[in-house]
Amino acid sequence: MKKLLYSFLILSSATLFAQQKNPAVKFAVADNAIGTVELFNTRKNVLQVSKVYNTPASLPQSLKKYSSVFTKGVTEYKFKNGENIFDRMPLADINTQYNVPSDTPVIIDGYEFTDTSTVIYPEIKKKAEVKDHNGRKTLFIYTTE
Repeated sequence: MKKLLYSFLILSSATLFAQQKNPAVKFAVADNAIGTVELFNTRKNVLQVSKVYNTPASLPQSLKKYSSVFTKGVTEYKFKNGENIFDRMPLADINTQYNVPSDTPVIIDGYEFTDTSTVIYPEIKKKAEVKDHNGRKTLFIYTTE
């Protein structure tokens, strides 16, 4: 009986620990551009959380096109004074900076963004590299080092 109880306790604590290690929503959106929660948290004085969407099904129509990317949900931010303080750039322009054809999909943290008109905050980019992906030169962006 003790073995059963100890097994249950160990399993329960392991499950609880695993849930706590699961990162919260990572991607975030402000002013129709994609960033990260980490980026926006550095500027809390000019931003406020508008809404947190926990599942792709709960996304508003304006964010549905990203449902394949926001599989773990997304946080939407609003600028307090209505003015955007961050630089914004379409993925097509970032591709061009790395000598990749502008219409080539970009991989950000393992998620493929096929629409290169998608606007991001370039400050999320901690590391970027061009690699061969499915026979094409493709830009990989990483939001952590």
